Amino acid sequence: MKKLSNCWVLVMATLLLTFNKAGAQELQARVMVIASQVGTKVDKKVFVSLQNALTNFLNQRKWSKDIYQQNEKINCSFVINLTTAGDNNVYGGSLTVQAARPVFNSNYQSPLINYMDDDFAFRYVEFQTIDFNDNRVSGNDPLASNLTAALAYYVYMILGLDGDSFALKGGEPYFQKAQNIVTNAPDSRELIGWKAFDGRRNRYWLMENLTNTRYTLIHDAMYGYFRQGLDQFYEKEASARKGVLAALQQLNTLNSDIPNTMFVNFFFQSRSQELARMFKKSPPEEKNQALDILSRLDISNANYYKQELK
Repeated sequence: MKKLSNCWVLVMATLLLTFNKAGAQELQARVMVIASQVGTKVDKKVFVSLQNALTNFLNQRKWSKDIYQQNEKINCSFVINLTTAGDNNVYGGSLTVQAARPVFNSNYQSPLINYMDDDFAFRYVEFQTIDFNDNRVSGNDPLASNLTAALAYYVYMILGLDGDSFALKGGEPYFQKAQNIVTNAPDSRELIGWKAFDGRRNRYWLMENLTNTRYTLIHDAMYGYFRQGLDQFYEKEASARKGVLAALQQLNTLNSDIPNTMFVNFFFQSRSQELARMFKKSPPEEKNQALDILSRLDISNANYYKQELK
């Protein structure tokens, strides 16, 4: 009987260890590989294998030292839309990354990132090992390594933005990891987006905005927007709006000092409805302040704000 009891203790300990390990990962990631434009020369089973492999890679890998409970995992999605299939198993297309963060005392999730990377190319051979090493970002084959390097970059981006939204400069360790990927990125003429000269809106410039001390107001605004703004709406709606407005004013100051900063446009992706709802009940003076700032910072949605906040 004692042996049986000890056996049960061992089983329960193993199960607890398994559950703790399962809850340790940070992401609840969904991956979709769309290959409708690739044609018929590639067996579509390859893309099913790729989708499954990337799902496991993102969800089963430990990306930080923090322990995440099941309900704390970050909801995110990675959509790979392939448009080309070249020789030697090389594919090209876009990568759309989305992630959201829960707002306190509500069922609402506010976007952290909604970004389409148009310069995504990689090599994939069915059932190849999907892995990433922070110390060997470029690997032996730049095109094969670019697949996991780009995904790891956006994972650290998500973790960094999430960290910034909960604590002032809380995302800094993850932004440094993403910067390490940029610095040591796979290098090949087929790969675009890691260099300053690849354009003004790419992985290089986004990370430059988030790690250069010139842009410190970004981190202040992220913390203010979420912790002093959105998270306070349930209990202190009026002061919460003031917190959001203060964060917008910080971004406006940054945009005035350094025009066309990539992060400003990045921040407002998929946020117009959220902002309009927040300021719809504002007193006239506050509403006019919000409208003025939003019309400057989120130009593509200026008419929408004018209509909603009139």
